[in-house]
Amino acid sequence: MTARLLDGKALAADLRAEVAVRVATLTYRPGLAVVLVGDDPASAVYVRSKDRAAQQAGLSAQTIRLPAGTPQAELLALVARLNADAAVDGILVQLPLPAHIDSRTVLEALDPAKDVDGFHPVNVGLLAEGTALLAPCTPRGVMKLLAASGVALSGARALVLGRSSIVGRPVANLLLAANATVTIAHSRTRDLVAECRRADVLVAAVGRPEMVTGDWIADGAVVIDVGINRLPDGRLVGDCDTESCAVRAASITPVPGGVGPMTIACLLENTVMAAEERRKEAVLS
Repeated sequence: MTARLLDGKALAADLRAEVAVRVATLTYRPGLAVVLVGDDPASAVYVRSKDRAAQQAGLSAQTIRLPAGTPQAELLALVARLNADAAVDGILVQLPLPAHIDSRTVLEALDPAKDVDGFHPVNVGLLAEGTALLAPCTPRGVMKLLAASGVALSGARALVLGRSSIVGRPVANLLLAANATVTIAHSRTRDLVAECRRADVLVAAVGRPEMVTGDWIADGAVVIDVGINRLPDGRLVGDCDTESCAVRAASITPVPGGVGPMTIACLLENTVMAAEERRKEAVLS
C-alpha cells in the first residue's frame, strides 16, 4: 500500500477535544436529545457511542428509548415536546425507524434550528443554497477528512458515487460550496469506471462491499470511503477495496476508522453550533 491513510479516529478525537474546550467556555451546557425507537442492534450501539461522546464533551445528553411498536402520533408528540424544551438544543431521531412510522413526517416535525442531523427540508434547502449552518454529520466529516488530506478542492474534479439524501447529495453540495467541479454517479451512470478515473477526489457512498477497485482510481486521487459493510465472515469493509485502491491513490480512508468516527464528532459540533445560534437569536429578539 502506498496511499496515506487518513486517520478518522485521530481527527475525530481532536475535534471532540475542541468541542469540549468550546463547551467549557459557555455559561450553559448545550443539550442533545437522541430518540431511539425499537431495538435495532446496530442503532443501539451507535446511540450508546453518541451518548458517551456527548457526555465526555460536556454536553447535557439524554437518550429516549421507545418500544418498536410506538405509534407515530406518540413519536410526533415527543418531538413536539423536545422542540419546545428550552434545555434541548439538538434533536436526533435515530434512523431507520420501524416500518409503520413515516420517517419523512417525523423529520419534517423537527424544529430546523434543533435538527443536528441536517435532514429537515429547510436545512436541506439551505445546504443546496450554500448557507446551511447544520449540514448532515457524515458529509461534514467527509469534508474535514478532505481538508486533512491537504487536497485543493477549488477547481478539482470530484466524483460522488451514490445519490442518497443522507450522504451523496449533501456531500455534492458541500463540494460545490468548496468550488469543486462535481459529478454525481449512480447505478444508471454510463461508463462508471471511466467517470471515476477522471476524478481527483472520489467519495464512495453506495453500500456495496469493495465495489470500487484500484483500476477505477486515478493516480494521485484522494479516496473517501463512506461505506461500511459486514461480510459473512464478520469483517467490516468499505465500498472500496482498500488494498488495490491504495496502490494508486494519494490518500484513502480506512474502514473502519475513517469516516465513521467523524460522524459522531461532527454531531457534537453541530449541537454546540445549534446551541450558540439559538441563544444568539434569543438575545437579538
